[in-house]
Amino acid sequence: MQALIEMVQRNCDICDARHGSDFGMCTYLLKMRELYRWERGLPLGAPLGKDDVGDWLTMREAHLENLQGADFAELPIGGQSVDPFDAEAVNDAIAVHGLVYSAGLVDGARPHFFLAELESERRADSGFLLRVSGRELARCLSAPPAMTRGSTIFLRRESLRRFLWEKYESWLWSRPDNAMARALAFYPFDTALDDALDTMTTAEMAVIEAHEQGEYHAGLDLGEAWEAMLLDISLTPAELMARAVRDHLADCTHTLPMLLASGREPSLHLFVANLGAMRKQLFPSVVTAYQDWVDAGDGAAFLDLTRRAADHWHALALRLLALHAEYREHSALPITRAVGSAFL
Repeated sequence: MQALIEMVQRNCDICDARHGSDFGMCTYLLKMRELYRWERGLPLGAPLGKDDVGDWLTMREAHLENLQGADFAELPIGGQSVDPFDAEAVNDAIAVHGLVYSAGLVDGARPHFFLAELESERRADSGFLLRVSGRELARCLSAPPAMTRGSTIFLRRESLRRFLWEKYESWLWSRPDNAMARALAFYPFDTALDDALDTMTTAEMAVIEAHEQGEYHAGLDLGEAWEAMLLDISLTPAELMARAVRDHLADCTHTLPMLLASGREPSLHLFVANLGAMRKQLFPSVVTAYQDWVDAGDGAAFLDLTRRAADHWHALALRLLALHAEYREHSALPITRAVGSAFL
């Protein structure tokens, strides 16, 4: 499998060569630092030598520069060459080796690949296939902990653990008294970092699975027209807004009801801590409901908002599809206006 690993990593590097500059400089350097840690197999929290990282970064950027004009390569499997975007054919071939592979497009229609050890696989009653991965063998600079590809949900345990580490490390800079602090207080980060990360990762695997189930069901409801719309409005504010709308729909139908009903207090704190600026702007009432829950300890009003919000985001998603059907490649501005007038 070494030839396969190396070719998938090369394709990942081509993704980074094409789109690494899309990140702001600070984010880019932080992601490169963690990529260095992953590539070298260093423990999270291990001190990094400034000169070592600097030398690696120089070589890495020279490598990426050489790949900027390269095409994605077919993957060598069993004496044959397989299209790198034919993920199901790849997975059929590598299942016997206990591996899992994903290929597709992420935000801004950017290609994305990863190859990892397969921890588990199961078919849900509702029709989706859930694949959980562990140790990652090839990855891009960006490594989302979860993705939905058609009828398959991928959960990446190693990426989630690294994501949580990055959130904890960022919080350490000033240790603000906020939702992140409340989430971290449930785990022994100050005394047993690895144990804390392992326990938090296990808890959050259920949360990202709930979100991706919401994404899957939203995909069934909204259909292929949604992906066509995202392609037409890619790399615009409208794309960010549309993705936030669908994220809110997934969370209000699946994630938040699960968190509130099962009393997952640490995960609810972490959920709010990880809301990005766009999602907070579109859904300010969720932050208000969270603060009321923190102050009063009563989740009934929070749950009621979640139910009402599910209908709101569903109706707005259908509105965006209608605007795209009317304006097609010129729909970015009408979509931006529609979302901007539908904050909740």
